[in-house]
Amino acid sequence: MQVVDASVGSRLAQARAERGLTQVQLASAVGLHRTAVAKIENGDRRVSAVELDAMARELGRRIDWFITPGPDTIASYRMSAQSLVPQGVDMDLDRIARDIEFVAAEVPFLPGALPEPQPRPVSNGDAEALAVKVRPMLGIAQNEPANDLDRRVADLGLLVFSLPIPDGADGATVLLAQGGVSVINGALQVGRRRLTLAHELGHYLVQDPYTTDWRVGTSAADALEARLDRFARAVLLPETDLRARWVDWLARDGLRDAAVFAGSHYRVDMATLSRRLVELGISSEHEAAQVRQVRTKKADIVEKDLLVPHEMDPVALPAVYQRAVLNLYRREIISADRALDLLLGTFDEDALPDLPPVSEGEIWAVTS
Repeated sequence: MQVVDASVGSRLAQARAERGLTQVQLASAVGLHRTAVAKIENGDRRVSAVELDAMARELGRRIDWFITPGPDTIASYRMSAQSLVPQGVDMDLDRIARDIEFVAAEVPFLPGALPEPQPRPVSNGDAEALAVKVRPMLGIAQNEPANDLDRRVADLGLLVFSLPIPDGADGATVLLAQGGVSVINGALQVGRRRLTLAHELGHYLVQDPYTTDWRVGTSAADALEARLDRFARAVLLPETDLRARWVDWLARDGLRDAAVFAGSHYRVDMATLSRRLVELGISSEHEAAQVRQVRTKKADIVEKDLLVPHEMDPVALPAVYQRAVLNLYRREIISADRALDLLLGTFDEDALPDLPPVSEGEIWAVTS
């Protein structure tokens, strides 16, 4: 089979550039001449399935990425200050979105309905109000921590995957025709992962269409990011509950231990806690700076009987997605290899369910 399609060539050029390879380097790696690669990228030469497979392997892409268009997506990227390019999360998000659409074609309940878009917060008050509004949607009372957030957002149609992405974006979200997908950088500490997910939930809820390219910065986009940061902190650290608990912890245990208890109770990092204390006027900048320096020690965990959270430890997949893949495998719609591929290495073949033995009549029906 040979493919001649300008879109294949352009996607080949895109993947090669993202990999940081020249045409000469790619051609050498797959046994072609540079001019052959150039002609393929320009749409002037057919590419065989064998050639495309070799180039896909070299570029770290699945072959279907070059042939079929991906989902019609709206992506948003939450970048850390040290991150320069989100290539890793870009590739993971594209692959997972394709996998979900493949599985959803056979399992209609996946990923779930996309909720009605919420108004974009244009003030801190709007961000706080949206956080109060979304808690009942997630089944979380206003006076309790937002635990198991990755499981709860699945009820809103948002499927969360946690993958280790060294030196990559904190997270990214893509809207599908039905529901959406968030990829969270599992290389982050658990508090940062939870903050990132809460932020990505904000993007999902407001369905902002203008954050399609992380390279384009605008004042409007920056303002929305700031409001969604505020929304994320408000989801994790509800104002009324935090105020009451902080006063009690502070009076009973002092500043350091109050910070340790708060970090454990709400499962947030100290940077997030200190920022929240200041923006609500609960603590001064000086006290918040002290909170930011607090580190929870093993002795704190033992002596204070603290829970050590493991939310979204990588690699983490949504339970509803795993069940859908296993459903396809049980129905023998997909092979074991395909199931393991869709499950991103979280299963081995022995962990897959046993299939019923093939009857003698079925064997003869196939062979006769």
